[in-house]
Amino acid sequence: MRVIVGITGASGSIYGLRLLERLAGRPEAEVHLILSRAGEKTLFLETGKSAADARKMAHFWYPPEDIGCRLASGSYPVEAMVIAPCSIHTMSAIAQGISSNLMVRAADVALKEKRRLILLVRESPFHLGHLRNMTALAEMGAIIAPPIPGFYARPQSVMDLVDHSLDRALDLLGLPDPAARRWEGSAP
Repeated sequence: MRVIVGITGASGSIYGLRLLERLAGRPEAEVHLILSRAGEKTLFLETGKSAADARKMAHFWYPPEDIGCRLASGSYPVEAMVIAPCSIHTMSAIAQGISSNLMVRAADVALKEKRRLILLVRESPFHLGHLRNMTALAEMGAIIAPPIPGFYARPQSVMDLVDHSLDRALDLLGLPDPAARRWEGSAP
């Protein structure tokens, strides 16, 4: 399964980094990374990790300016794209079809080719413009999945919270993690 992982400059770069870590252990996943310039900076500020650290976990990586690469064409088969975290800027550009960089173009291709596009939108609170863009994207087939943790699994760390959201993203990708903690109903 070919998966594009996009990491933007929104706070929450740990989501993209951890998704790369988890996909790296999945032999059925071929990972293509697009890391925005703002994403590189936020990744370093929030985690101390460099763009090179992220690139090591992907099979292929592309600079955001490479608008002519294979990910920019619908003729290149990719099953899904996840943008984690997805900035409001990127989400809005995708919603409006403004393909000014590879991240947005690859997302646009996913939509036009009816492929899975999962956006872990990182912002709060949302104003009406954000919500309208999310509605437009949902109508186009995107999956809006803000990283909102559940607490029924009794998380013990920040990474437990991160993994909870990524377990859902992996489910949406069609790559469920057998070790994911799932709600089994309340005890009698």
